[in-house]
Amino acid sequence: MTATATATATSTATKDVRVGGHTVEVSRPGKLLFPGDGFTKADLVDYYHRVAGRMLPHLRGRPLMLERHPDGIDDSGFMQKDVPDHFPGWLARAELPKADGTVAYALCQDTASLLYLAGQACVTPHRWLSRADRPDHPDRLVFDLDPPGRGDDFGAVRRAAERLHALLEELGLPSLPMTTGSRGLHVVVPLLRREPFDEVRALAREVAELLADRYADELTTAPRKRDRRGRLYLDVQRNAYGQTAVAPYAVRARPGAPVAAPVEWGELDDPELTARRWTLADADRLLDRDPWRGAPRGRSPAAARRRLADLRDGS
Repeated sequence: MTATATATATSTATKDVRVGGHTVEVSRPGKLLFPGDGFTKADLVDYYHRVAGRMLPHLRGRPLMLERHPDGIDDSGFMQKDVPDHFPGWLARAELPKADGTVAYALCQDTASLLYLAGQACVTPHRWLSRADRPDHPDRLVFDLDPPGRGDDFGAVRRAAERLHALLEELGLPSLPMTTGSRGLHVVVPLLRREPFDEVRALAREVAELLADRYADELTTAPRKRDRRGRLYLDVQRNAYGQTAVAPYAVRARPGAPVAAPVEWGELDDPELTARRWTLADADRLLDRDPWRGAPRGRSPAAARRRLADLRDGS
């Protein structure tokens, strides 16, 4: 059999994975999802199988937006909310309201579900910041920090994250940094589920505004690019009902198959740290480290808001 024939046969075969009492059928496991890197659908499934134990606590109970690339990342792919009818009955769903009806979102409660989604060429699961049982009350707040302009100035991202971390500490809010696998960092703040999205988003905006006031030459909350004048945008737009953020340990649909990886605050001093430092091929390295182990419990948004008011009054 020629190499071409072998590759074709492999890409059209089916691979069964038995896990958690379910058989996950992976069609076309040899399909190249990352053509420039040689990573196949089987590689994607294997990666998610290996990191499932670390990743699932960040997914369980959270509605997902599925970023699927059945023809590989060189194709535009699509974002999917509604679970198709052909998805297995054992994969959990959450029926949640939208403006003109409801949406049945996928929930990833176990390893079998994670592998099934990967087998459907879901390269990247994007998670809600709330859980399906109280969808309007987030337990995560996210600041999205990308390099200013079109470049990859990760130094600017690092400085912004460190300054944000210091302010959050003043407010009594613990925070967890994560490379996005794209261009920047997410700073994740665990919250108690006591307030709706509108109030949490308002808190995030007020924090960003105070930080931008302190470092007006470097940071901004201006949503229009023309108003930023080369400053890094403190993006809090993800903190709203129905919005999502990339899940920890998720693979990104970019050349090299970079991964959104939790990091420790001290690692921001490492000059080699970039948004795409870890990749799908680094599962062992990712599992050898656990930067978010013993992560702090959620804190009260109301208490942070009171401290924020005190800081503003004292400035």
